[in-house]
Formats: sequence, C-alpha cells, structure tokens
Amino acid sequence: MKKRSQVSAQDPSLALFLPTNRHEMTLRGWDELDVLFISGDAYVDHPAFGVPLLARHLEAKGFRVGIISQPDWNDRQALKVMGRPLLCAAISAGAMDSMVNHYTAARKKRRDDAYTPGGLSGARPNRAIIAYTAAVKGAFKGLPIVIGGIEASLRRLAHYDYWSDKVRRSVLIDSKADLLIYGMGEKPLLEIVSRLHQGESVSQLTDVRATAWLSSDQPSGSLLPSFEQVQNDTQCYAQCFAAIDKHHHHTLIQGHANRFVVVNPPATKLSETELDELYALPFTRRPHPSYGEKITAFEQIRWSVTSHRGCQGGCAFCAIARHQGRQVQSRSEQSVLTEIERMASDPQFRGTVSDVGGPTANMYGIELNDAKRCLSCQRDSCLYPVICSNLNIDSERGAKLLSRIRNIKAVKHVFVASGVRYDLLEHQPDYLAALLNHHVGGLLKVAPEALSAPLLKIMRKPAPHSFASFIDTFRTHNRNTGQRRGIVPYLMAGHPGSTLSDMVDTALFLKQYNLRVEQVQEFTPTPGTLATCMYHTGIDPRSGEPVVSSYSEKERRLQKALLLYHQPQNRAAIREALRLCGRQAEESLLLGHGGKTPTAKDKGAILKEKARPHSKKKSGGRTSRPRR
Repeated sequence: MKKRSQVSAQDPSLALFLPTNRHEMTLRGWDELDVLFISGDAYVDHPAFGVPLLARHLEAKGFRVGIISQPDWNDRQALKVMGRPLLCAAISAGAMDSMVNHYTAARKKRRDDAYTPGGLSGARPNRAIIAYTAAVKGAFKGLPIVIGGIEASLRRLAHYDYWSDKVRRSVLIDSKADLLIYGMGEKPLLEIVSRLHQGESVSQLTDVRATAWLSSDQPSGSLLPSFEQVQNDTQCYAQCFAAIDKHHHHTLIQGHANRFVVVNPPATKLSETELDELYALPFTRRPHPSYGEKITAFEQIRWSVTSHRGCQGGCAFCAIARHQGRQVQSRSEQSVLTEIERMASDPQFRGTVSDVGGPTANMYGIELNDAKRCLSCQRDSCLYPVICSNLNIDSERGAKLLSRIRNIKAVKHVFVASGVRYDLLEHQPDYLAALLNHHVGGLLKVAPEALSAPLLKIMRKPAPHSFASFIDTFRTHNRNTGQRRGIVPYLMAGHPGSTLSDMVDTALFLKQYNLRVEQVQEFTPTPGTLATCMYHTGIDPRSGEPVVSSYSEKERRLQKALLLYHQPQNRAAIREALRLCGRQAEESLLLGHGGKTPTAKDKGAILKEKARPHSKKKSGGRTSRPRR
C-alpha cells in the first residue's frame, strides 16, 4: 500500500477536516468516536463524495465521526488508528462498485483508479464491501457493522455478477454485516446511529426504511423467488427482476437457504430544506492534506455543483434510479447560489463553474403533479416511450437558476457538462435557449447511446428522429450566432439486443450528420440494471420477449469498429461486419470518400463535425460525477 505524505501536526488545516487518526481526534478534543467510516475512496471533503457527505451529516447532528480511507484490509492495526467506535462502523466500497473500478468490460485489469491519489490502482480490494467488513469484524469483535454505498445498494438481493459469470447471493449474506443501507443513505443512517445511541441493539433495527436485514423467519411482505431458484434458472431470474420492479415500494423478501433477506421500503424523499442543509455543511472542498498527489476524480468535479439528484429516465443500462431514486429531488436556487458564492471565494477559483447539474442537467426542478399516482405506476421510465402526463417538465426554474448564476460577480463562465436529455429539451424552450446562448463551451455532451430504432426501444431511449431534430436545432443556432461548436454523442457497443445491423444503422446516421466520435463505451453488465438482467437471461423481464446479447469478443470488436467508421484502421473490420449482416451494398455509403481522412491532429479530438475546425473557445470539459 502506498503511504501518505507526512503532514505537520501543527498544520492548521487539519482541524477543518474530519479526523483520520488519533492526533486529529485530539484536535477536536475527542477521545472516542461514535461512528467509524471505512471508504474505498481517498478522503476528499467535497459534497460530491458520498462518505464525506454522510459523515458531515452525522457530525452536524452531534455525533463524533472519523474516516479511514483505503485502509490495508490485511492489517487490523490500520483499522485501529482511532480506536474502537462507540456505536458502529459504516462501510462503503466508494463511489464505484469495486469490480467496475478494477476491471474493463473485457475483464482486463484497469491500470489506474481516479479515486486514488496519483491514480494508483489496487488501493482497494476486489469486492471491497466483503473484504472491509471481514477486516473490521476481525479488528473489533462484536461491533455493529452497517454497509452501504453503490456496491452494497445494487447487490442487496441475489444478483448476476459479470466478473464471476454467475448469480451471487445478497452481499448482506456474503459480508456478514448487520445491516445494509440502500440508496443515498442520509435518513436511514441517521436513524440507525440515533437509535444505537439511545440504547437499542442492532438486532432491534428491523423497521428502518431503505435498509436490508436478515431474518430466520419469513416476515410479511412481497415474497420473491429464492436465491436457490434464481441461481441457475434464467426464466425465474427474469421473473424475479420484474417482481422487484413492480413491488419496489413494498417490503421485499428473498430466501437464502434457511434465512431471509428482508428489504424494507425505500426512504421517504428528503425535503428541499433537508437537501439544502446537506450542501450547506462545512466542506473544505479539498482532499485531505496528507495526500501528495492529485486525485483525478476530484479535479474533474472540483468546480462543479450538484443541483439535484435522482433520475426519471429509466434507461435500461443505468443504475442511477435504483440507487439515487426514481424521482428527481432538487435543491433550492438559493442553496445552489450560496454554494457557488462560497466556491468563488476560494483563492484558487478562476471564474469557471465547470458544471451545474446532476445525472441529467435539465431535470432540475422537475416535479410530479400527483405523487400518489406514482405509487401504483408500473412504468420503468417516466420519459419512454412518451413523457408521462404526471410529470411537470417546465424548464423555467432551471433557466432562472442558470441566469442567476451568470450574474454572480466572480463567475465568468458557467457550463453544463453533466449531460442533457434532448427529448426533454424539445419541451423546455427556456432551458434550451439558456443552454445554447450561454452554457455550451466548445462541445455539448449528449447520450443517444445508439441510433437504431429497434435497439433504442430495448434501451428505453428516444427514437433517432429526436436526436436528429436536436442536431438541426443546435446547428441552426450555431449558424445564426456565428459560433463553431460540436456535439459529443456518447455511444455504446455490445448492449443487449445490439446487432451488427443496429451498429450499421448508427454509423450511417453519424455519416449522414457528419459526426465522428473517437471514443465508444463498451457495455458492462453491472448489478441491478435492466440491461444486465437481459444480458444474463436473454429475456426482457417486462415483456418476456427474447433479447439477443453480444457475448463474443469478435462481435463487440466489430460493433465498435462500425461506430468508429471514419478511422482508416477499421475499414477491414467494417467490411467484415457488413458481410456478416448482409449489408455489403451499403459499403460505399459508409466507406465512401465523401469526407477527408483524419489527420494526426484530428485524432486528438473527442468529436468534430466534418469540414469544421475545432472551436477555440474554452470548453467546460467532461465531468465524471462520482456516484454514491
């Protein structure tokens, strides 16, 4: 394990951070912690990082908390640097599932980790929740252990695990933790810690919303197929996934041998005031002073602001709704403005707010007309195939927020870099006007993911004509204003249901609209998503229809080559792909010489529009927002 750099014991900034060792505890006059947090990420005291946000939340409620980040899980003494906590340990693998963090879609080991100083790989273990829980149990016998974060949240029930290619048990079973928190965690964690403080035992905490616990007897609730039933039966697995979606508002029960994993209903939404209070906590917005090297994930989001959480898009490959929630929760305008004003007072701030957004930037301010209607709704997306009539997508609030940010004296530029839903923008004239006039740098990020109608239906994404309409609007605005800006379309290869013919359709769309991409995401099956269920079972659990997946490395390679149609080195692969799907007649359309061959200089661009030079304006950059 790489050691931290030495920090002077007299460094006054240490007192501004939550304790990470005994000396920092003494700076606060503490001789004991109430809650010890263990995190797979480096300690960055910023509200975009989950563990520091939860720890600050408990601190504000009067609890003594400390953070041990990326400990050596084989060294018990590394966990004892602040002594045994009075109430419990709270464990998270970090902002990413540790297996996603460690391995590519091809199951090859990644060489870096954006959440570790210097990008050092290997600072956390595989299946970090299990390894950290075992280590804490060894260090502190009998200490209540609560697990949470995205790794625990999405693995709370039996789930398909891509890296072992099998269905695994609930991580609550495998880790032997006492409680599992799913979702964002502020409410359930505070309730658990408060009740432990009041003298209740962890075994009594079986009624906390947004938690999972183990029972020897079958309680009342919606009984799912057991782990043993779904383990080797893909039809049963698909039925179980559909049942989870259908009954997610209720208590879910799943047998594992002679015990039952009980998943309580989700937590109630935070009020706007409660959400504002979280982002008003005294974050330093800095990595801990002991780190001597840069942390990439922090650098990417340092000058960004989270305006809301949750997503109502319901895309098949995305886990945001299952973790952050299916309904958008927005902060007040004043809360966002106050955070930016505080950020702008930082001596290192240079006037650019790199992003104002969330999972989808233009969902800020979206509200429900009738929340009760959602309790019985069976749709897995509020936007697909059509926008739900119960969704108020008025963009006036979002446009007003951006306008007020622009008027902050210290702010020179404000970018929207966290992505937009162009199908929403069709109905949001205020936000669209603000975006195009003021908040796009050189490039605007959008995520059609594919441009073939049959595949987009499986993905739960809008049809190709919606993206085409947005491109026309964007380019018309460019011509009318004399600006040279591009669109960054993120595309995916290998998604369940994706065929070579779908990729040909997507490539032809790109060619028609003079778009060239340099990066293509390869689908990775991650726990808890609809797409992963389809990948494992070959079934759409909602319709019961078969879905073909790309399992071979060759198939995925050919799909990626088609999306990168303009690169000369892909021509042979493209011809083979066209032959395999019987579309050789379209070779001239795709590989014709209608455009120039990219030069070495061109290849450095993320995207360019043919015959248009790169913009010389500053771009807001590509923001990778940590997920919790």
